[in-house]
Amino acid sequence: MGQTQYPTSGNLQLGRLVADALVEIERSGYGRRSRDRYRATWKHLIEFSRRKELGDEFSADLAARFLEEYRVRNGQVDGSGDGWRRHVEVGIKVLADFAKNGRIERAVTGVQAIHLLPTMQSTLRDYEQYCKDRLYLGPRTLHRHTTDLTIFLDFLHSRKARTLDQIEAVDLSEFVSARDHLKPETVAGIVSSVRSFLRFLTMRGILQKDLSAELPKIRVPKDATIPSVWDHELLVRLLGAVDRSSAKGKRDYAILLLACRLGFRAGDIRTLKLDNLRWEESTIEITQAKTDTPLSLPLTNEVGEALIDYLKSGRPQTTHREVFLTLNPPFDPFKENDRLYYIITYWCRLAGITFRSPQRRGIHSLRHYSVFPTITG
Repeated sequence: MGQTQYPTSGNLQLGRLVADALVEIERSGYGRRSRDRYRATWKHLIEFSRRKELGDEFSADLAARFLEEYRVRNGQVDGSGDGWRRHVEVGIKVLADFAKNGRIERAVTGVQAIHLLPTMQSTLRDYEQYCKDRLYLGPRTLHRHTTDLTIFLDFLHSRKARTLDQIEAVDLSEFVSARDHLKPETVAGIVSSVRSFLRFLTMRGILQKDLSAELPKIRVPKDATIPSVWDHELLVRLLGAVDRSSAKGKRDYAILLLACRLGFRAGDIRTLKLDNLRWEESTIEITQAKTDTPLSLPLTNEVGEALIDYLKSGRPQTTHREVFLTLNPPFDPFKENDRLYYIITYWCRLAGITFRSPQRRGIHSLRHYSVFPTITG
């Protein structure tokens, strides 16, 4: 393993580094099992260093030699007490990152476990309201911004910044650098969230200088790819596999037709109301969740018959106005961030569908089969 994979600062006393790292993972809201795995890995690292007489400092050489001896190969571990070895590479990388940055970045950050300072939390709430009232961001986009900014503000707090007027350009650089383990498009989205927030802080007079220009521009290659489109044969097999005698089948069949025949997005299917179905005019009229623009589509015989079958014989009696509901009591509408992916995977499995080449397979992929290309994208 190359020495540069685990860059470290010099003179890092191993025992002290591990003790500080354990405090950090506790502060970051890691669960008990994760904490125990890290603790076991780092304990064995200390013992290994002493046994091999490699000194009492954390280094790239120590990390590489430890991994060479304890890395799991072929998915096997020696005994029941060696389960920590399944996670040894992650454990060493986390410790190396902490040695380098003084901070542990979670692969998936539990935002709910982050407790911001009241002043930061209040400003973030003000920004959320601004995004709703002035930027007209949809719920999913706003949720992504809030998640990114919660992590950003927690990072600032870890650097002892207690008020937002203390933000400096170096903080922004180090925050972005600490995200080098993420995909470029993910980092680009995070940078976009932070840039918008910094402009808001400048507009409100919290920052005296607009620091948004200090954020790096993340280059994300725009590959000229053709959108994923289902083969006609596969689409026929998918629809044919749906059990239209069951409540689930009636519901899912109508959902699949809305996607592949009319080009509905998952969000618009999820929020479709009974009032949107204009039976006399044979149209479906909605305001698109993504663009906030009105849309009127013809209610074709095929789609209309599937909807009627579900409404009459599959949909439970309820006061909800949403067309599509969950299958089990209390028969609620779909949740806000539900992408309905599992509906396709369920019927694909029953149809025995496998794909010859990689492609998108969710509800969105069916939209490119729609006969209404003007709303596809």
